[in-house]
Amino acid sequence: MSDGKTFFEKAVELNDAPVKNGLCSICKGAHRLCGKDRCPLMIKFYSQQRTMPLIDMKDLAGSSPPSVFVGRYGYPKVDIGPLIPPEFGDTTVMDRPELWMGKSIDEIVDFRFRLVRGKYRIDATDFRKSGRIVDNVQELALTEKPVDVEASFSQKPRGRIVLDDEIQPFGPSARMERMKMGNGRFERNLEKGFYDTDMKAADAVVQAYRNGTLISEIEKAFSVGTLGIGRNRRFVPTRWSITAVDDIIGKDMLKTTKFYDTIDDFRIYQWEQLDNRWLIMLMPCTWRFELIEAWYPNTTWNPMGKTVDIISDCEFFDGRTEYAHIGGCYYASRMAVNELLTKERRTAGAVIMREAHPGYVMPVGVWNVRENVRAALKTVPYHYENLDQALAHVDRVMDIKRDTWIRNSGVMRDWIVQRRIEDYY
Repeated sequence: MSDGKTFFEKAVELNDAPVKNGLCSICKGAHRLCGKDRCPLMIKFYSQQRTMPLIDMKDLAGSSPPSVFVGRYGYPKVDIGPLIPPEFGDTTVMDRPELWMGKSIDEIVDFRFRLVRGKYRIDATDFRKSGRIVDNVQELALTEKPVDVEASFSQKPRGRIVLDDEIQPFGPSARMERMKMGNGRFERNLEKGFYDTDMKAADAVVQAYRNGTLISEIEKAFSVGTLGIGRNRRFVPTRWSITAVDDIIGKDMLKTTKFYDTIDDFRIYQWEQLDNRWLIMLMPCTWRFELIEAWYPNTTWNPMGKTVDIISDCEFFDGRTEYAHIGGCYYASRMAVNELLTKERRTAGAVIMREAHPGYVMPVGVWNVRENVRAALKTVPYHYENLDQALAHVDRVMDIKRDTWIRNSGVMRDWIVQRRIEDYY
């Protein structure tokens, strides 16, 4: 290359986290020494190479999907701003996870990395005197369809590509000095919440969801301080807003679903996407929920492991009092299960088993869990009379067998113990 650096050296520079092991330097993306099907650094790099010539300037204009981002580092002093692609037209798909099912990692990375993040520093708890840029960011988050945005930066967009298991990826960024946007129509349910300064944020979230607003749209409005009681409104980091919205909606549905009659038998739903294998077991009992994730060696959260790393979190009828260790994925999947129970007006216990295989080369956000669980629950389930039959299905479909799942499951172990007690008496 012109600066004397190899493609791989450039890719490492663009990585969102330090390369902590020597394999990358030895492999240089060619020998798959990490065991992954493809080098995630090179996937990111080649996507970035296609974008950089289009944004190699201090002024950028394009049609935002619409999309905004609120950072979390240094909270309450955080960076906010629009995400802008260097193109005009219908860019909706770039920021609508509900449309991403069936797309490959490469496709998702490619259109997400075309989104350039403008950064403008504010106090998230006292933003009202921060200028017109704040107003524009709020308006953009409420807008229903793509809207033209212009931004002027202090320097050309650069920086590392952001990849995270909580948030959708996006591309380079730059400090923003000016922002101008065209006229757009607000999403009607979010507009009602925006102008109702006496409604609590949680109530506004639930009302918008019940009236058909997409979760991805609600998350944006929640993050930019446009919902809630007027004096309490504040900007919320994007990764926090995603989890908060899933939690609020899920808990609201649970107020009703946990008191419905139970389903009549065991159900198994299965699904596979992005080399993630999903199996969802619904049990004929009162509400309880568990997410168990098995990360294979050479996957995002088990990069140097020699064995499968399994983590889990669960709750029973009375719910949780502590934040789930698994993070936002827990609340996203719990919400998705309750959508089905709400539709059927039934309750059940739910155990979600997830195998993340090496083909899942990089994290793409909580949406991946929410939308895959939703998709799985839209398939025709298998029905079984008892847990043993359901677990036999697990053995047939999943690489990890029943004993390992049970050993890592609070919900299934509890079921087995309770059945033994009932059988004894």
